[in-house]
Amino acid sequence: MAGSEGLVSVDYEVSGRVQGVFFRKYTQSEAKRLGLVGWVQNTSHGTVQGQAQGPAARVRELQEWLRKIGSPQSRISRAEFTNEKEIAALEHTDFQIRK
Repeated sequence: MAGSEGLVSVDYEVSGRVQGVFFRKYTQSEAKRLGLVGWVQNTSHGTVQGQAQGPAARVRELQEWLRKIGSPQSRISRAEFTNEKEIAALEHTDFQIRK
């Protein structure tokens, strides 16, 4: 049963044309639609990074979205996922865009 899946946390970094194309806004919207918490921000080297937490299956959906879809104007060349781990409780209360 899907409800028995634990919570996971994963860090991500997405490369390509991901700044100036509302990537953060769309990532926040998709994460909230999936019921995830975490954050997203631009980096100084032109990528977008963040962290997502929630039920494992939902986090997988966001990973797939970050890998293949993104915002309408974005062009994703690479999405890397690191520090994936099971967590006992969510460490964030919502999904924020960090400046």
